Amino acid sequence: MASVTVLADRFGRIATDLRVSLTDRCNLRCTYCMPAEGLAWMPQPDQLTDDEVSRLVRIAVEQLGVTEVRFTGGEPLIRRGLVGIIAAAAKLTPRPQLSVTTNGIGLDRTAAALKEAGLDRVNVSLDTLDPARFHTLTRRDRHADVLAGLRAAADAGLTPVKINTVLMRGVNDDEAPALLRFALDHGYQLRFIEQMPLDAQHQWDRHEMVTAEEILAALQPFDLRPDDVSRGTAPAETWLIPGFVDAAGQPARVGVIASVTRPFCGDCDRTRLTADGQVRNCLFATDESDLRRLLRGGASDAEIVEAWQVAMRGKRAGHGIDDPAFLQPARPMSAIGG
Repeated sequence: MASVTVLADRFGRIATDLRVSLTDRCNLRCTYCMPAEGLAWMPQPDQLTDDEVSRLVRIAVEQLGVTEVRFTGGEPLIRRGLVGIIAAAAKLTPRPQLSVTTNGIGLDRTAAALKEAGLDRVNVSLDTLDPARFHTLTRRDRHADVLAGLRAAADAGLTPVKINTVLMRGVNDDEAPALLRFALDHGYQLRFIEQMPLDAQHQWDRHEMVTAEEILAALQPFDLRPDDVSRGTAPAETWLIPGFVDAAGQPARVGVIASVTRPFCGDCDRTRLTADGQVRNCLFATDESDLRRLLRGGASDAEIVEAWQVAMRGKRAGHGIDDPAFLQPARPMSAIGG
């Protein structure tokens, strides 16, 4: 095996968590992500092949010190080669932790195969318990499919099953307690996420965003207690929920990912790869580094390693959302990957 180096930036941060977008396509049309008619999807020839994805994941794990790989989209379950990509990653040495972030549609049919291939766990997006409200938010009548996907993931052992929820003012911000109760009743781990400026419409308004402070206020009936376990480089701050345990019998927790009001850029350990082979050193980066061109131009692993390291050295100290000069990335979340 080749010698291992690291993906370090100028501020001493080392990226060990790789987020890999497998497609920009999605089978939902969430109002805070994209317009009702969808987007102009990436041309198929621009998308990395399964073998190209697997090669970059191998280089990241074997030569750049990546220890965790999360496959995202768009909607990654749409990717036909997903099971094979996960199986290839699970065979790497050292073996990385493997997860998928999904909207849950189709997970009821694929959870067992994903587990057998080597997937460790899933994050499933669910913003409401109300089917009618789900239809309004996503413009699709697929609420029951998401719930079925959650059940299938738990049954397959893709645990802990985590739920990602974005609260929107005047839309679903009244559901925080009910969503937490639902997660506790089913042994899922809930993470509330502040809405970020990554919508295709560029209509995000900080003043309309439901903040971490408001989310925690809504959860007061649960008498949350500070979690004394260090979050490390994890994006979520967590709180203990007295009187409850999770599916593993450990104290139950709820998390809040406050990327906007409580940024954690100083502890960021992530590097990102888009479905067309571009390295993004930050979720909010305005530029990218092209690894696809190197792949298809016959570059060696060593040349790809060097290019990836150069890309990460350009990472800024923080995302700068509070800076008046902040510019929202041209690519929306569906094209960047979560």
